Amino acid sequence: MNKTSSPIAHLRASDRATHGLTDHLKGTADRAAAFAAAFGAGDMARLAGLWHDLGKYAADFQAMIRAADTHAHLEGQSAPSGRRRVDHSTAGAQWAVEMEQLGPYVGRLLAYVIAGHHAGLADWNAAGGRRGLDERLSDRRHLEAMRAAAPPGDILNQTASLSTPADVDAALWIRMLASALFDADFLDTEEFFDDARAGARAGWPELTALKARLDAYMSGFDGASGRVNAVRAEVLAACRARATDPPGLFSLTVPTGGGKTLSGLTFALDHALANGLRRVIHAAPFTSIIDQTANDFRKAFGNLDGVLEHHSNLDPDDVSPRARLASENWDAPVVVTTTVQLFESLCASRTSRVRKLHNIAGSVVVLDEAQALPAHLLKPITMMIDQLRHFGATVVLCTATQPALGAVFPDLPTPTEIAPDPPRLFAVLERVRMEVRPNVTSWDDLAAEIAEERQALAIVNTRADARALHERLPAGTIHLSTWQCAAHRAGLLDAVCQRLKDGKPIHVVSTSLIEAGVNLDFPAVFRAMAGLDSLAQAAGRCNREGKLDGLGRFVVFRPETRPPKGHLGQAAAAAEPILREQGSAALNPEAFQCFFQDLYFAKGEALDDPGICKLLRMGKQRREGDPLAFQFRSAAEAFRMIEDGQTPVLVPFGDGRDLIETLRRDGPSRDLLRRLQRFTVPVTRQAHQALSDAGALAEVEGLIVLERADFYDAEVGLRFEGDAALIH
Repeated sequence: MNKTSSPIAHLRASDRATHGLTDHLKGTADRAAAFAAAFGAGDMARLAGLWHDLGKYAADFQAMIRAADTHAHLEGQSAPSGRRRVDHSTAGAQWAVEMEQLGPYVGRLLAYVIAGHHAGLADWNAAGGRRGLDERLSDRRHLEAMRAAAPPGDILNQTASLSTPADVDAALWIRMLASALFDADFLDTEEFFDDARAGARAGWPELTALKARLDAYMSGFDGASGRVNAVRAEVLAACRARATDPPGLFSLTVPTGGGKTLSGLTFALDHALANGLRRVIHAAPFTSIIDQTANDFRKAFGNLDGVLEHHSNLDPDDVSPRARLASENWDAPVVVTTTVQLFESLCASRTSRVRKLHNIAGSVVVLDEAQALPAHLLKPITMMIDQLRHFGATVVLCTATQPALGAVFPDLPTPTEIAPDPPRLFAVLERVRMEVRPNVTSWDDLAAEIAEERQALAIVNTRADARALHERLPAGTIHLSTWQCAAHRAGLLDAVCQRLKDGKPIHVVSTSLIEAGVNLDFPAVFRAMAGLDSLAQAAGRCNREGKLDGLGRFVVFRPETRPPKGHLGQAAAAAEPILREQGSAALNPEAFQCFFQDLYFAKGEALDDPGICKLLRMGKQRREGDPLAFQFRSAAEAFRMIEDGQTPVLVPFGDGRDLIETLRRDGPSRDLLRRLQRFTVPVTRQAHQALSDAGALAEVEGLIVLERADFYDAEVGLRFEGDAALIH
């Protein structure tokens, strides 16, 4: 639409072409309706699309946009300096509330979504200088200016009914509806400004093609001999058999090394195709697992590129343009991501993070290493898992050590177990002899014992312990902890895998980052006393493939230092009575259930430490006071899966040196910042102060950089003389 008299939504600077406002509203409405159809909210999403930019009909907005050289609409862009901003989102929110046919409940739900399509979902009552939605809705000037412009009747005079299950969480429903609108608005605008970019999003393979490749790949393991391969074949057959079940909540309880990752993928693809679901989302707690899982999936799919890998430590050089675009909204057939990305998005308020949520609806969500879900947020996370069934999703809790989530949220349905008789599988796949030492073992004695082993792994509870033990072991011992940047650890892990593959002598000291999802196979593993789930995961790195003539050696020792306070200490305490009663037989599914129930009972209200359920009126909270007074922004800021509050420091390791120099010379860019993430080390407030006092840090373009290269060691990462403050 190029007529000067017709209202416009956007103006393209390159050729002064205009995007007609009515065209944009209808185009966004069509997209939003299609996106929300996956959870039965197509009509409501269509209304949100038609009304989201009603404020742009106002005379002051039209005057502003026609006088501008460009219109910064896309997320992440800002208006040129000096541009007068015009609020164009409040009018549509007010119109939704004004429509008596909708009723006050539906009107308010739409108001959150429409008012937040640029600034993000707001708090109902804001504080600290912010404007809450209640305050925005009370300013009638926006509505009056829109009405004075007389928008078309076929835009304004629409209605829809709200039909959702009685027990649906309204706050999550709003976020899902918002996702459909936010993504539709972005994509319709993108198509106008950059149709080539819009076209680059297409081309992903169908699930049927990926299933055919996976089936062919898995057939290559047919007939493999040995106990481990027999269990893997049995698990795979069970996954295929249960895939035709209707969508819901499932568990896949398989001993470590039992092939649950690829068997879980087989279930997910078969289940999606059997039930008309749209994609598979595989989420795991650690980036080391994500890297390995994504590579395993790509190998299984051959040269058919169907995997979107989305996490902070991904090397941008490994990301295709199509995958980079798909990471914005997860519009890919198979998504491999972190549980942090998944659940922080499900609780997000910012438009850039909310955009992807509608693509979680109608998907199979596999939660790998489900036992690692953070305890301080376990109650709201469990409630979200339960709520996803209302959005047509299937959730699979995939782990060797199933968490007792029913103890956290009694209304959670009992998961349907996929694996055939997990206790029997654990008994068949027993590959280690566990020795639990009752007394303290000194670092010196432990180091001497490890050194006698040809290949051995030691896992400890803290970075300080890892440093203390490493210093006592022979030269060449590999050290792994988060005092090393991700790029550094990745190289060391590759070296570990290669030495094990070649059968060469190797000793490794690591924190718990190595004990879940990393396919390492040592004949001897030493684990500092910890929670039963951690002990089981560590045991899974011992005789993993069952190739030893006998059982692997798994030693649980008590180090010179006590387990850290907080979750690690509570978990170790909860494991003690089970180990006393069952001894070396404690690594079984029934024991894990008892362990998690005791641990969760001890935590009590700390299972929702930041009070997310109250902020979002989840569960029983929705029956108290105003049921629609959601604090979206406050909840998003409080919902942090990693709660240590550490500061990332850029370190001059490997390619990180050149990237830091590029930052100094050219300043930050989105691509550069993504590359730099692989060269950061998280430091505590105490460590940050110690490094600052030593003159080792500098601020470069708002980022903290380690100036002293001699403070980063090629073996153990960040360190300097007298660095006791650093390693706790």
